[in-house]
Amino acid sequence: MDLTDRIDSAVTAALARANRGHPPERLAKALSYATLPGGARIRPTLLLSVAAACGDDRPALSDSAAAALELIHCASLVHDDLPCFDDADTRRGKPSVHRAYSEPLAVLTGDSLILLAFDVVAQAGDDARVVGLVRVLAKRTGMPFGICAGQGWESEPEMDLAEYHRAKTAALFVAATQMGAISAGHDPEAWEDLGALIGEAFQVADDLRDAEQDAESLGKPVQQDALHGRPNAVAELGVDGAFARLNDILAGAIASIPSCPGEAALARMVRAQADRIVPRQLARKRA
Repeated sequence: MDLTDRIDSAVTAALARANRGHPPERLAKALSYATLPGGARIRPTLLLSVAAACGDDRPALSDSAAAALELIHCASLVHDDLPCFDDADTRRGKPSVHRAYSEPLAVLTGDSLILLAFDVVAQAGDDARVVGLVRVLAKRTGMPFGICAGQGWESEPEMDLAEYHRAKTAALFVAATQMGAISAGHDPEAWEDLGALIGEAFQVADDLRDAEQDAESLGKPVQQDALHGRPNAVAELGVDGAFARLNDILAGAIASIPSCPGEAALARMVRAQADRIVPRQLARKRA
């Protein structure tokens, strides 16, 4: 089974857990709507790739970790799209959850996915690895180092841009690398730099897509940074400068991979994922 199939199978199993018995029908449908079909699944793919590079001696545990991380990511998208934040009408090429199911159900969908994520990990065992996964997932989801902190920075009168990006975007990539290592019994601290650098690269690529692509090709509203007055790499560096910065970050990310049995394969995966997130038609134009 390839990584995509493992992720999809684990997410589907998690949703089945949430929808046991006789749940509220519309909320149950909204949970599936928010997670299936998935997007690029970059974060859980990275998690499973790190686990594989470290030996992946407990694949069922790494699958649970990957599903939990993807559920947190999907929850964050549902909440980000709400009228109180980005007020986005579309996500992944279809109406956002609050447009399709109502704002109250979107709030409940995001909340339910967050709680389901922790339940998925907790059900995977009761040993030190599971405890480590829970702690990393909580740290990179909440305050002061997680995506909640990242969203909170947007409400501050003055934004610390480095802290904003570290929390808003990089946090779940750090979770991916550290949770992958933990799943395979390796030290998570050695994997923080890789996750942080991949998160930084993703943020620059996202800034490029937001500035240079259209809503139809991107599957969600564009020009959101300009609309909400958020700082971004394109505004700071220009398009050419942002591409140069992206390439520098990716080189640093590959160089930061800790020594492990699957180091070479992981480096190839990082480069392949970079090719997925960089707007290729824009890269060709700038070449």
